Amino acid sequence: MRQNAAATLVLAASSFVLQGASAAGNRYKAGDKVELWVNKVGPYANPQEAFEYYALPYCAPETEHHPVTGSDTSVFNSIKSYSGIGERLGGNVLRHTGHDLTFAPDTSNQPIVEECSTGELGKEESDKFAKAARDQWFYQMYLDDLPVWGMVGEMLPDAEGAKGQLHAGESDLAHLDREADMALDPNLPLKPYVYTERTLTIDYNADRIIKVDLTSDPASLVEANPGSKLKFRTFIKWQRTDAEFHSRFDRYLDHAFFKHQIHWFSVFNSFMMVLFLTGLVALILLRTLRRDYARYALITGDEEEGGEVDEDGKPLVDKHSEESGWKQVHGDVFRAPSYLPLFSAVLGTGWQLVVLTLGVILFAVAGPIHGEVHEERGEILHAVVWIYTLSSAVSGYASGKYFKLYSATSGKGAGKGVDAAPSASGPGAGPAQWQVTMFLTVMLLPTISTVVLSFLNGVALYYGTINYIPFLAIFILFLIWIFVSVPLCILGTLIGRHTKLAGKGTGVGMVELFPCRVNSIPRPIPTDVPWYGNPANLVPFAGLLSFGSIFIELYYVLTSLWNYKFYHVYGFLLGVYAILVLVVGMTTVIVTYFTLNAENHLWQWTAFASGASTAAYVFLYGVYYFAFKTSMGGFLQTAFYFGYMALISLNLGVLCGTIGHFTASKFVRTIFQNVKVD
Repeated sequence: MRQNAAATLVLAASSFVLQGASAAGNRYKAGDKVELWVNKVGPYANPQEAFEYYALPYCAPETEHHPVTGSDTSVFNSIKSYSGIGERLGGNVLRHTGHDLTFAPDTSNQPIVEECSTGELGKEESDKFAKAARDQWFYQMYLDDLPVWGMVGEMLPDAEGAKGQLHAGESDLAHLDREADMALDPNLPLKPYVYTERTLTIDYNADRIIKVDLTSDPASLVEANPGSKLKFRTFIKWQRTDAEFHSRFDRYLDHAFFKHQIHWFSVFNSFMMVLFLTGLVALILLRTLRRDYARYALITGDEEEGGEVDEDGKPLVDKHSEESGWKQVHGDVFRAPSYLPLFSAVLGTGWQLVVLTLGVILFAVAGPIHGEVHEERGEILHAVVWIYTLSSAVSGYASGKYFKLYSATSGKGAGKGVDAAPSASGPGAGPAQWQVTMFLTVMLLPTISTVVLSFLNGVALYYGTINYIPFLAIFILFLIWIFVSVPLCILGTLIGRHTKLAGKGTGVGMVELFPCRVNSIPRPIPTDVPWYGNPANLVPFAGLLSFGSIFIELYYVLTSLWNYKFYHVYGFLLGVYAILVLVVGMTTVIVTYFTLNAENHLWQWTAFASGASTAAYVFLYGVYYFAFKTSMGGFLQTAFYFGYMALISLNLGVLCGTIGHFTASKFVRTIFQNVKVD
């Protein structure tokens, strides 16, 4: 009985999560009701400081939806049903405005007027309007899934004298973008004024709504003083258009911004960096390693009279010198890293993030097939939840397989033959530690994310904003995680742990998994090494190069997140993601080579840190962006900004670190399987 109930809950939650947003745009007949929804109201500079529209003392329109004089079926201020959990996680809470709109009521082009009046404003109510005008509050509405924005009010020295500086005939959307540049004399005493009249213009083609504009009338600005009464009017105007339905969202996409020449140049610049690093890595592999191989062969082989020389005529090595460099660590290079369960779990999480990022980008690129993601509220978050849940099997498999490869639980054949089992150099390996690996893989990223998001949720609830995650959404996410994500992760771990590892047979029951035998006693690491042999000097340099390949695209992404722009150039993002993978891989190979050449066999954490260091630069750039590219302020917005930036940086660091470790691992195997050792 309990199993049936649990299955029912999971199915219901899954349908809620995997259900996409409703198809944008309805078809209407003359006389059909068209619902106007309001999403939020709040400061333009602080996107997360959003409140319910009627948190301001606006009056309800005198329509059939009026809460007092309207009909019993009034839907005034009622919440629109969610099309999926992604919409709610995105902070969208659509409530009915109370306006009564009818599709294309006539062809006279005469606007329909809906009005209402407030009672006498009290001190508290007038202070709310004054704060809204002072902090440049705006509201966001939706009509037929098309967003529209309007200003609450203005701070002006004199209503009549300053109205000429305002946006007569200009939409509120355009006014919002340039209001910060308006220059009013700061020495004049400013007073709060509220817009009391607005025009909602709706363009339609046949049975489809194509365009929605909202314009506030500067002549309607009224000072919000205690004891005053405000009369609000909304003029609703319908007009025909020949524009096509499929292109109705193009006006919201800032093509001039996203497809600027600088954007193209940044991609080209990153591509040139890839070519440079490719040449550098090729130099290491083809020239330096060739010399190393020849030198090691000369030392270990029969020494002929006169020795061998390089292409410059210089001896490759002193015949009587001892070998030095990366070959010296052949007995330790495949030793398990410190804290093996933790490292395995981090790598598993990293592979999940690699798949998640690639999957979400490809889903967005395929927008023309299933519907553009920027046209649907919460569509990207739908994809994130769905792909993350299914990719949990990837994290479990990757961590389980890696742990088996390096831990004693894989049997004594983990090294080169039965007598050479690698042992962890820290408190991470043991015959029963695979359960710890599985637990960390399941809990690591969800725990960190839950802690950060819970803190932000508490802040949002304290300030009374709508950008909190309600209990129902949290409960649904928990069901999805506990009944789908966790089992997939456990299943992946078990499969990875029991997967037969590829290797060469060296006898009955013996498998060679590594090119070199692992010594029982770790080799001491030299301390007198040049600066370029110290990982602490190399890791920041590698992260800087990786960050340099993406920082322009990062600017566009952050602008979309925090400045009300619709990111839609996912082809650019896919290309930059590919460039990032290549740059991280190549820089990590270089760092790993110099580390091993300094006879430091602890390359695994170094390789991971080499890629993960990109995250530090991303976070520092986030600090710069907050300080110089935005006008954000207040504890609420600051907490949300840096909370999200911390999560973004952390996830990017784990992703890049995993890519770096994978590339370094391939490099290490390649160079050691081609060298002769005793």
